[in-house]
Amino acid sequence: MGFSDALKRSLGFEGDLSDKKNNDFAHEFRHEFYEEPDTISPQHNDYNIILIRPRTIDDINYMIDQIIEDKNPVILDLSFLEKESPSNFKFAGNKIKELRNDHGAEALLLTHSANKHLIIISPQSINLIKK
Repeated sequence: MGFSDALKRSLGFEGDLSDKKNNDFAHEFRHEFYEEPDTISPQHNDYNIILIRPRTIDDINYMIDQIIEDKNPVILDLSFLEKESPSNFKFAGNKIKELRNDHGAEALLLTHSANKHLIIISPQSINLIKK
């Protein structure tokens, strides 16, 4: 008797069918691991990642609604506001601070260059992991 034969017998895949103890173990093993697979599903089944380049206060309010009400993460490109409307850029910055402080949102700067100012903001239920 080889090693593989001994292993099969100990797991109940071969051997005397009248041996009730081995048969129950093998049935339980097969039932638990092969017949009923567990499914893993996220708590928030479907969400959209919104990419937006806000140009007005309405766009900023839309971004806030997506994060607070719909629980969707948002990637913002604030370069337009930074160049064209400093008052709206400041308003957007204050709203991002408010989201972080009052609603537990996370915000990460993705890039800041001459033509891009990307920030990702996620609701409290979605964790951003920095690596």
